[in-house]
Amino acid sequence: MASEHVHRFTDGNFEQEVLQAQGPVLVDFWAGWCMPCRLLEPTIDEVAADFEGKAKIGKLDTDVNREIAMKYQISAIPTVIVFKNGEIHKKFYGLTNKDDIAAALAEASA
Repeated sequence: MASEHVHRFTDGNFEQEVLQAQGPVLVDFWAGWCMPCRLLEPTIDEVAADFEGKAKIGKLDTDVNREIAMKYQISAIPTVIVFKNGEIHKKFYGLTNKDDIAAALAEASA
């Protein structure tokens, strides 16, 4: 991961890091072989820097963490989900622009 602001979510830490987190959490479901996922990475890094201290931003590799990917029915990547109080607040499929992601996080923060 390129940014120190981006967390690494796994099957093992998802419950604690995402579902039990205080405040909004953005999860980028991705895989290393996925070119659109790689194209989205700089956007996720920018959002993570912009929302530092206001929201938790992280990535979950769907190739390695199949349990969570299956639980949330991730059938296409990249998929970005914003969680609020452990529930899905907003879901994005494919390449998504920074403004839409930031607006969803700001809404979840309110």
